[in-house]
Amino acid sequence: MIRKIRKRHIAKTVTWRFVGTLDTILLSWLISGNPMSGLKIGFSEVITKMVLYYFHERAWFNFKMPNSQKRHILKTITWRIVGTIDTMVLAWIITGNPLTGLKIGAAEVFTKMILYYLHERAWYRIDFGLDRRNRLRKLKRAKEKLNEQKYS
Repeated sequence: MIRKIRKRHIAKTVTWRFVGTLDTILLSWLISGNPMSGLKIGFSEVITKMVLYYFHERAWFNFKMPNSQKRHILKTITWRIVGTIDTMVLAWIITGNPLTGLKIGAAEVFTKMILYYLHERAWYRIDFGLDRRNRLRKLKRAKEKLNEQKYS
């Protein structure tokens, strides 16, 4: 079971990094005006963000809170704080301009929170790496709830 969950976390890490890297490259290019800076910033983040995201995902897995939209919103906020700091520092180092790092980080706060929330909601609906029994229990509860509403 634990192996399956870890595979899930790794798969979520890879899919999120793909989406996040594309967003970083585009924002960095637009803000710096230099496509090479955008590529350097985006690709330098691949390793740092994957490591940070994996540990963020593991921490949230151990945090006991029901799976709900509130949980996904809180995960989005905590991840964005970690991710924005990483982006700002890397952009500052690569461009040599702290203001460029701040601008890229500020822009990412908005785009990445929206993208991350959508990513979380999509993965919530995917069974990959989860115990099939958990999914069947959820379906049974949902069916019972519908029946209760029908007869109320």
